[in-house]
Amino acid sequence: MTTYPVSVFIMDVSNSSKENMGEELSNYLQQLEKTISLWTKDIRMTKVIHRSGDELVVISSGYATAYTLAFYISRVWKFNNHKPYFGLSFGDIQNEVHTLNIETWIHPLMKQARHANDLLKQKGQNRSQFNFALDQFYATNYSENNYHLYRSEFELLINTILTLQQHHINQQTNIQSLVCSLFLILQQQNKVGDYIGRSASTISSHMKKGNCEEIIAAFNNIVQVMDSLQTNLDSFSDIKPQTANDHLQNNIKSTINKHIHDYFVINK
Repeated sequence: MTTYPVSVFIMDVSNSSKENMGEELSNYLQQLEKTISLWTKDIRMTKVIHRSGDELVVISSGYATAYTLAFYISRVWKFNNHKPYFGLSFGDIQNEVHTLNIETWIHPLMKQARHANDLLKQKGQNRSQFNFALDQFYATNYSENNYHLYRSEFELLINTILTLQQHHINQQTNIQSLVCSLFLILQQQNKVGDYIGRSASTISSHMKKGNCEEIIAAFNNIVQVMDSLQTNLDSFSDIKPQTANDHLQNNIKSTINKHIHDYFVINK
């Protein structure tokens, strides 16, 4: 039976009912829905919908796509007091993404993403921004050659890395967070310095004290693992998962760069 590798996230927004932010957040999420479609256009088949006021749901081809999108969303997110959090999952389905009705699709992957999101919701302000559920709603009759045999172990390891990553993120000052996000997009310290009007040594200091390299490395390592898993299970694909994800990230960076002043407002 032919199967298709996909990933899912269900995103909610913290404190969305406070400070009369409902309408502004809703408008922002509607725009974000369009942004995700632009980021993934011609690279990864993606279905995205904004629903229930502060909820965003994404289904996309590729094991690593949903987490890649979630990480970039978290780094360019506009509202510091209303941060997004993501319940995620990935696996294989029997239908191509473009055939799915995101409003009515019922599948263990969607249940798992919902479960992961609910676990974060229960933790309140101490929550991480990312949580994977991989093992709760699947049968266990998989062959020994299939990674699904070790879903529980992968879930534990990925979420442990995410917890450590979140600790570094929570320790960042506003300027350290800004520098880290800009470095993710611009990829060069001198370009970050030019953008915010700081010296190269100052940028280097903010990156070191803010554990920027560790945060981005955790993201890259998780993506690399998921790409590797997909490659081993989908060896006949014309485009390798890592190549497709590289294209996706380059497109995200290029798109943000073209409108960078809309994403990162600097008061010099």
